[in-house]
Amino acid sequence: MDEEMSFKSLTIAIAVSVFVIYTVLILSLFYFFSGSLFIETLFSERTLFSLRLSVLTATLVTIVSLVFAIPSSYALSRYDFFGKRLIDTLLELPLIVSPVALGAMLLIFFNTPAGEMIQERSTQIVFTIYGILLAQFITTVGVAIRLMKAVLDEIPKKYEEMAWILGRSHWNTFFTVVLPLSKKGILSSAVLTWAKALGEFGATITIAGSMAMKTETLPVAIFMRLAGADIQGTVTLVLILIGIGLGILFGVRLLTDKA
Repeated sequence: MDEEMSFKSLTIAIAVSVFVIYTVLILSLFYFFSGSLFIETLFSERTLFSLRLSVLTATLVTIVSLVFAIPSSYALSRYDFFGKRLIDTLLELPLIVSPVALGAMLLIFFNTPAGEMIQERSTQIVFTIYGILLAQFITTVGVAIRLMKAVLDEIPKKYEEMAWILGRSHWNTFFTVVLPLSKKGILSSAVLTWAKALGEFGATITIAGSMAMKTETLPVAIFMRLAGADIQGTVTLVLILIGIGLGILFGVRLLTDKA
């Protein structure tokens, strides 16, 4: 019993210590906090533009990422096929490679003949909102697939096999059995993907730049304020980003706990 209590106390203490570190970092922001400046910065045209742009692009990218992630993760979870291990490994790229490196890869690609042809025949991507969308997609889709695969791995295949025995097609089974059983996981994956897209900085600034009122997302705006030694402005934008992220996460946890 004593050993169990000491082990329990140690693990809880470690968890609390991590919580304290993040809490101290957040509280330190209030040393430079100014209520009047917060309101002024929050409702400035530039901040509102960055906020709208960040929420819009993160939402669109999350939807597209899940459209790719759900069928891809199902294939990786349920089937064996040539190249599966290679694909599964390559999905870790956004986790092991810096977002700046991913952004540089995109920028280099669009300076090749193939990349230039794509832009000539479709639309300009570099230093536009399309560059933001592409940067966020490249940095999140692999994570979304990995999260969804973990969800599908936990669903016993016997439910699908029973549906097939009853005469249901694979398409029908996927939409009426697999997706309903994984709805909590899909919601959690969507939120984490959205949060990652919202906070994406490295790839975005590399391929889309930091043009105010054009490609300046909230993380990029934070960097630009900090680069200009505007500490109070930086604090305001960081608090906005933290508030949005934590608010969404808490809201989803309440919904999933009740479901």
